[in-house]
Amino acid sequence: MNEITPEVRIEGVAVDYLEGQYQNTGGLTAATLQFKLPITYAGYKHLWNKEVEFYLKESDAKPIFRGYIKRLKEDFNTIEVFAQDVLGYMVKGGNPEKAKVALTDKDNIDGLSAANAIRKAISMALLNTKVGTDIIGDTTPIVSSSRPPLRGTLSILDIIKQMVSRAVDNSGTIPRPNIVKVVDDGSTSQLVIELESDLDSAEIKHVFSEYDNITDLKIINRKVPTIVIVNGADGVKGTFSHDTAVEAFDRNYLEVTNTALRSPAECKDFAQKLFRANLTTQYEYGIETFEGAYLSENDVIRVETEDQKFSGNYRVRGKKITFSPSSFSVGLNINRKPPTLAEYISQQDN
Repeated sequence: MNEITPEVRIEGVAVDYLEGQYQNTGGLTAATLQFKLPITYAGYKHLWNKEVEFYLKESDAKPIFRGYIKRLKEDFNTIEVFAQDVLGYMVKGGNPEKAKVALTDKDNIDGLSAANAIRKAISMALLNTKVGTDIIGDTTPIVSSSRPPLRGTLSILDIIKQMVSRAVDNSGTIPRPNIVKVVDDGSTSQLVIELESDLDSAEIKHVFSEYDNITDLKIINRKVPTIVIVNGADGVKGTFSHDTAVEAFDRNYLEVTNTALRSPAECKDFAQKLFRANLTTQYEYGIETFEGAYLSENDVIRVETEDQKFSGNYRVRGKKITFSPSSFSVGLNINRKPPTLAEYISQQDN
């Protein structure tokens, strides 16, 4: 039997840790790994920026987490180690300052697709030895870095966000954005661009049941963009705002670019679709479970209940794993629609 025995490695060498927690909230934010070492661990004062990996099983070919140690905290008996993945490294570039590049009329990323623009920006920032782009793919639809061109001193993360936000797929009934996430190829952390998964057609990666493998569930309220600005082709744009939603949720802005739109009316209609799409995913659920540790952001899972109107497919947004050398538990953030599922499970508990 291939049992799960969580393992932490520093510079490729397994260490005798006491306990730890991995967390990835998704949405192009850095995943983190925190763990405690005994105070007797030799050489801990020289761990800053060392590579650390977290495996669920010793036999796994790829780690759940690969990152770099950023902070150490010593107390009487233990050393607490805090590490961030390659997104955190990319923000800081391994230094106290953010990793940035200066884009000018001479040195720029013009004329490239989003993926190639991101690849070039990472190379310009000298981060290509840490941040892989070998399997990055590209946005759906393909967008150009020249419409409009980026100028000024920008952080690498801002460049990625701006390029990916330009691409929204409008081929279905609900617009779908593109996302960027980190995957591991067994030796390097790789950036990957994906279209947000379609809950109706995507492969189901795992099935959860209210009685079999969900131990707890909570509701997480997300910010709903109440003012949506859409930039179309040749400088046209349209804005949609919902007065009642502004009163309920305050002013939250979302700006995207869709060069397939050629009139203010088309832009405004698309903005309205984006508002409604975000409104239906206003709520996320937090599932506590003992399964699904290998799920990743944008995977689709199915939740089954006795009442079919509460059953359905949900999108994984984030993951947390709390572990020790002999145990682990998993927390998943998933979303689809308002909290009917949580209400149903609460009713079943009464």
